[in-house]
Amino acid sequence: MVSVALPSIQRSLGGGLAGQQWVSNAYLLTLGSLILLGGSLGDIFGERRVFALGVGGFGVTSLLCALAPSIGTLIAFRALQGVAGALLTPSSLAVIIATFPEKERGPAIGTWTAWGTIAGALGPLIAGLILDVASWRWIFVINLPLVIACLWLIRKAVPATAPAGRRRRVDVVGALLCVLGLGGVVSALIEQPRLGWSSAAVSGSLAAGLILFAAFLVFESRTSDPMLRLDLFKSRNFSVGNIETLALYGGLSALFFFLTLYLQQVAGYSPLKSGLAVLPESLVMFALSSRFGALADRFGPRWFMGGGPLIAGAGMLMLLTVEVHVNYVTEVLPAILLFSLGLSITVALLTAAILAGVSQDEAGIGSAINNAVARVAGLIATVAIGALVAAQFSSSLDRHLAGRPLTPPGRAAVTHAKQLTLGRPSVAGVPPRQATAIVVASERASVDAFRWGIGVASLLVIAGGLIGAVGIRNPRRAVKAEQCSGGQLAGAPLEAAGVHAPAPA
Repeated sequence: MVSVALPSIQRSLGGGLAGQQWVSNAYLLTLGSLILLGGSLGDIFGERRVFALGVGGFGVTSLLCALAPSIGTLIAFRALQGVAGALLTPSSLAVIIATFPEKERGPAIGTWTAWGTIAGALGPLIAGLILDVASWRWIFVINLPLVIACLWLIRKAVPATAPAGRRRRVDVVGALLCVLGLGGVVSALIEQPRLGWSSAAVSGSLAAGLILFAAFLVFESRTSDPMLRLDLFKSRNFSVGNIETLALYGGLSALFFFLTLYLQQVAGYSPLKSGLAVLPESLVMFALSSRFGALADRFGPRWFMGGGPLIAGAGMLMLLTVEVHVNYVTEVLPAILLFSLGLSITVALLTAAILAGVSQDEAGIGSAINNAVARVAGLIATVAIGALVAAQFSSSLDRHLAGRPLTPPGRAAVTHAKQLTLGRPSVAGVPPRQATAIVVASERASVDAFRWGIGVASLLVIAGGLIGAVGIRNPRRAVKAEQCSGGQLAGAPLEAAGVHAPAPA
């Protein structure tokens, strides 16, 4: 819902492309960094309590986001919302395990995953409907009745459970190092187009982020209770699968982030129309993902995991033909359908192969790590490709306006265009001929920048397929890909809940 609302938020609060990236990525930064810590907190203090805290925190921060008076406060509240998400996301699976007896657990998790997929499809549509008649603030307000209902259900239906096993320490140091490390890198990439690499704020933030993230990895390798189990990466399929996850989910996130902005800010789509534009992806995934999972269970996942991203990347490359005036049926829909087919071939198999690379007892933490990698992939890819898109837009705009003298209002409009990046700047007060030239140049620069961004995102997805084809080995331990149809997009695989496939005879 937030991705569809980003253009409306920008028009209301300003901030340009950098502000839009921060609104999206402040949430992903804290969610991706802390999701493993959230899982360990559930183990220590009880999943029911942590889940309820996460749901309640999500409601409070949703209200704060709805009331945010400026782009800066909205970004801060989105980061807090990510903290709440990091508490509720890993505990939700544990709550299902605690609530349902073992014989009902598989169908319950399957239903949860299916509804997660449906929610992913409904989110952009609901956002579009809201934005067509009301302020973007209502996309956060709509969470409140859902939160109240969820808290009531937790109180009535979810049993309290005592923490299992020995009492682990909370990895506070690791969590802080991860947040600050990723935050430094993200801040540098988002602010670089505005400040330049020569800025101490950019170069210093990047250097500090890299150093802190390296310190996080070192600390996790030495502490007795790490939130990130680095020893699991000794498994070939686990390591290669997570690298493919990084590439695939990074390209996926960048595609939908920039496509939504382009359709609204350049092509002139309404929020509802842009939400409908990406609906086929969820429908195709819902229809085909488990079917390809069943095929992979029969023939092995390796070549599916290699070929799926190649098909998805080919679909993304089809978007390189879009112009300012977008014909959805001929330019966008075929690309989305082909991309969705490739994604459907890949995500269930990828999750199953990763979980088959670790022991049954480690499936839960293995799934959690893969989930965190998928979130961080979207975070890093969006900001890195965003820096490229912003640089390409600025360069292309200067090229299209080269040699044309501009009045002070014209120069101010160009500066505004570079902050917005994808879209048409305000040309109020600019002489008519100059205004026309600036708008046309901005449109052409938007097309050029969008094509660069989508091109790089597609190469990222294709690279993930090549990595999978070369590196993945058909696993020896049976994990049903058909039962991982949501991948890391929705729900969780049954394997992560301890509902294991029977060993081969």
